[in-house]
Amino acid sequence: MTSGQQLFSTLADGKLTVELVDTSFAAPTGNQVLVKMEAAPINPSDLALLTAGADLENAEYSPGKFVANMPEPFNSAQKGRHGLRLPVGNEGAGTVIAAGESESAQALVGQRVACVPGTAYAQFCLADAAMCLPLGDLSPEDGASAFVNPMTALGFVETARMEGQGAIIHTAAASNLGQMLVRICQEDDIPLVNIVRKAEHVELLSDLGATHIVNSSDDDFTRQLRSAIEATGAYLGFDPIGGGQMADTCFKAMEQVAVSKMAEYSRYGSDQAKKMYIYGRLDVSPTILTPAYGFGWTLSGWLLTPFLQRAGMETVVRMRQRVLEGLTSTFASTYKHKVTLEEMLTREAVLDYRAMKTGEKYLVTPQA
Repeated sequence: MTSGQQLFSTLADGKLTVELVDTSFAAPTGNQVLVKMEAAPINPSDLALLTAGADLENAEYSPGKFVANMPEPFNSAQKGRHGLRLPVGNEGAGTVIAAGESESAQALVGQRVACVPGTAYAQFCLADAAMCLPLGDLSPEDGASAFVNPMTALGFVETARMEGQGAIIHTAAASNLGQMLVRICQEDDIPLVNIVRKAEHVELLSDLGATHIVNSSDDDFTRQLRSAIEATGAYLGFDPIGGGQMADTCFKAMEQVAVSKMAEYSRYGSDQAKKMYIYGRLDVSPTILTPAYGFGWTLSGWLLTPFLQRAGMETVVRMRQRVLEGLTSTFASTYKHKVTLEEMLTREAVLDYRAMKTGEKYLVTPQA
C-alpha cells in the first residue's frame, strides 16, 4: 500500500469543500499501473469539480483546504453529486512505479507516462495502462497536457473530415488549445477562422502564422467575420464559450454569406448546412439564439470521450501517435504558474485560475 496526499471535492449542505487528504493508494491489479504524479495542468474541464460556481471570493481558506458557499442555481444544478467526495484532475504525467499482472501494464514500470486517470491532483494515482502514453525522454511538464487539449484540437479536425467540411471556425481562439488548432490546420492545409477578443490575441495568432483572425471587440467584427467565412467557406464551428450570443453571431454570418451566393431569393433563407458545436462553458449564462439563418442549421454539444468512442481505435491510435511526435512543437503547452498541491488551494491561486484567462494556465506539481 502506497500513501500520499490527494485532492477531493465535496458538495454538501450548500457548501463546497476542496481539501487535501492523506490517502492510501491500492496496489495496481490487472491492466492498472500506479503512477507517481509529477505534473498536472488545471484545465477548464477540471473546474466543474474544483470550483463549480462557488462563492470563492468569500470562502474560508486554510492550509490545504477551502470551504465556499454554493449559491443557487449552481447548488441545485449539481444535486447528483451532493454528499459525494470526488477526486479531481483529468490528466497529468509521472513515473510508473508499480503495475498489475498484465503484460502491457508490466511493460510500463519505470517509464514516464502521460495519463488520464481523473484523479491527477494527487501524489500517486491508478491509471489504465491502455490510456497511458510513454513519454521517453520528455519531461513531466512536456507531457502533462498530452491528452485533453491535443486530442480535442485533433478531434475538431477529424470531426470536420467526418462531416465533409473543409474549413473550421474556432472561438476563444487564442487559448492553448486554439494555438494548437492553428498549428494543426497549418500542417493539414485546413482554412481556419480564429475569433479572439483582444488586439494582443490577434498579434499572438498572427505570430503563429494564422491567416484569418477576427476580433470580436472591433466595431466591424461582423464584417470581418463574414469576410473570413466567405474566404474560407467555413460553415462548421467550435465554441468553448457556450453562453451568450457567439454561436448565434456565427450562424448569422454564415447565413449572410450563403444568401449572398444564392441565384434566386427564397423567403426561407439558404439551404446551406451550418453547424456550431459547443464544447465548453466559459460563459455559464444561457446560450441565446435568434434563428434567422435559414433552416439548415444545427447547434450541438461536443465532448472528447464520446467523440473518441465514435471515431474508433484506429483513429485514436493515429491521433495519439501524432500528439506524442509533436508534444514539444505542435502540441506544446505553456503555463503561467507552477503550484504545489497545497498552493493550488490558496485564495490567490484559486481566484486566478478560476478566471480562465486566455494563455494563463496553471501547472500543479504534486511531488514538490
